[in-house]
Amino acid sequence: MTTRHSLLAAFVAVLWGLNFVAIDLGLHANGRDVPPLLFVAMRFLLVVFPWILFIRKPDVSWAAIIGVGLFMSAGQFGLLYLSMALGMPAGLASLVLQAQVLLTVLLAALFLGERPSPRQLAGVVLGVAGLAIVAVGRSSVAPLLPFIIVLGAALSWAAGNVIACKAKAASGLGLVVWSGAVVPLPLIALSLVIDGPDAIAATVLDLQAGTVLSAIYTAVFASLVGYGIWNWLLAKYPPSAVVPFTLLVPVVGMSAAWLALQEVPSVTELAGGLLLLGGVATAVLNKSGGPPKPKRAGPKQAAATQDAPQQAPTPVPAGMTRGVEPHNR
Repeated sequence: MTTRHSLLAAFVAVLWGLNFVAIDLGLHANGRDVPPLLFVAMRFLLVVFPWILFIRKPDVSWAAIIGVGLFMSAGQFGLLYLSMALGMPAGLASLVLQAQVLLTVLLAALFLGERPSPRQLAGVVLGVAGLAIVAVGRSSVAPLLPFIIVLGAALSWAAGNVIACKAKAASGLGLVVWSGAVVPLPLIALSLVIDGPDAIAATVLDLQAGTVLSAIYTAVFASLVGYGIWNWLLAKYPPSAVVPFTLLVPVVGMSAAWLALQEVPSVTELAGGLLLLGGVATAVLNKSGGPPKPKRAGPKQAAATQDAPQQAPTPVPAGMTRGVEPHNR
């Protein structure tokens, strides 16, 4: 990747890392707790409208659109917001959610027949060990339930990755917008059942500026701008050159949470987090630690390549799908 495009990928990681702090601030704006499922519905209303009026439906089945919407969007963010409403720190959430990469490797093996390489399996083992250490550190200072719910969010995201990978949508942004239309009504209905109509009415009638700004940031900057750049980079470069930049997301998320929310992780949580990131890096980076270098073709090979029919795009490694919103973030 060129320096300019590497900086763009890093910029996306910054947008996604800050996303967790924005969610936390929106959930607790001015001391008012916003029902988390209602907040997710608000976010996706902004993701969908008015953009769905201008972006064509992706050339995939309705089953794929609904599946991605339910798992990658509603399931992931519904559980993430719920865990943060229950006390999961924003920085730690940005770290634990990266388990989705490891879980996608396992789900792709089960449902897509993609046999993980020994390197990927080693990454999964390292990542699971890191998660166990984080869980031990977390359980010593706070209830473990929010941590478990974030893992559920990571599993839901991983399931959405597998569905999106099987669908092979040509337009990642189109899939984000159209699958996002699945989210608002079910989550508003769940919020009515869980929080009650009085809590929803009170929130809507007294929306805090922080909640509105948070919803705008997460919808416009984290989803539409972030994934617009990300999909464009994935169209220009192999995934192995782009995907490793997601390792910056928890670094930005934890740093921003420390500065903005005064969140200081424990030594045990930091040690487990480093091991988790090491496992993710092992699973997504190639043996040389960077993107594969193209082989220089000789004259005969070049001529043969020009005469050969166009081949399908290189499959995206398990855990990240080409041109699809892997919501973080």
